[in-house]
Amino acid sequence: MSKTYNIAVIPGDGTGPEVIAEGVKVLKAESEKSGFRLDFTYYDFGGDRYLKTGEVLPENAVTELKKHDAIYLGAIGHPDVKPGILEKGILLRLRFELDQYINLRPVKLYPGIECPLKDKGPDDIDFVVIRENTEGIYAGAGGVLKKGTPDEVAIQDSINTRKGVERCIRYAFEYCKKRNKANKLTLCGKTNVLTFAFDLWERTFYEVAKEYPGIKTAYAHVDAITMWFVKNPEWFDVIVTDNMFGDIITDLGAMIQGGMGIAAGGNINPEGVSMFEPIGGSAPKYKGQNIINPLAAICAGGLMLESLGETESGKAIEKAVMNVTANNIKSLAAGKMGYSTTEVGDLVVKNLK
Repeated sequence: MSKTYNIAVIPGDGTGPEVIAEGVKVLKAESEKSGFRLDFTYYDFGGDRYLKTGEVLPENAVTELKKHDAIYLGAIGHPDVKPGILEKGILLRLRFELDQYINLRPVKLYPGIECPLKDKGPDDIDFVVIRENTEGIYAGAGGVLKKGTPDEVAIQDSINTRKGVERCIRYAFEYCKKRNKANKLTLCGKTNVLTFAFDLWERTFYEVAKEYPGIKTAYAHVDAITMWFVKNPEWFDVIVTDNMFGDIITDLGAMIQGGMGIAAGGNINPEGVSMFEPIGGSAPKYKGQNIINPLAAICAGGLMLESLGETESGKAIEKAVMNVTANNIKSLAAGKMGYSTTEVGDLVVKNLK
């Protein structure tokens, strides 16, 4: 009997539903080819629902999502909703309440994709950033005094626990070992200034490293990381870092791999329900035009299959995408691909077969 996976789908806002439709198309084709089943349940969480009901997420949303094997997300962000409402109310809430404590971001330059770095190609840009996803400065600790006055005070605290730091670092060592590429793990931090938080990170990193003698370790300040991403991206294999630094360096990583149109990521709970999404935003100005690039969403679907244990199917989707970037599309930019959104999805399906 074939295995069945129950997938919660949140198409979201703007062009989210368009790219998710192509991702689902590819996932269905791969599941049929490889002999497992995907059952999709759709949820309308996003800007349109909020504007109609005033409700960001219904009370039972998290409980309902926990019944699924994974979540497939399009994009969150609506031009008529104040920034922060949907992001905090949906994205951050799901990450925290589902304890998706790892943000997994492969940074890989595919063949045929133009890289903004001089003389760098696919052999030079192939690394993974593992970002702690539920603590740090995004935990929401802090407050404001005397708002709107000349004496206003705003405090935003970074929360780092031994448990949170250690489980992220252990995941990174295990991932590096399984990846088995350069077997090198780099800690990205700021030990010379953020002495309390990154003393904890650094001590934990080297304590855990003793259990992984086959993994080479390195440390780099976050500002140096940003320079070396541009100058020598080939130096990196796997990078582990905190929530805020991870947020910043993964956007730089997306640019050197060709842009947000190809960047996919996962919010991982290794013991629970994980969520996979394209990194780019909802791009509302392109909504309904059938010109948005769906490849990042399709790649996110591949990551989801790998996380579910369908490793070969995940790799097959990535290989099909790489064939499309090498042989078909002219650009990752919306309206400049040489194909429509749906045609790009069809090309990936054709390459799967």
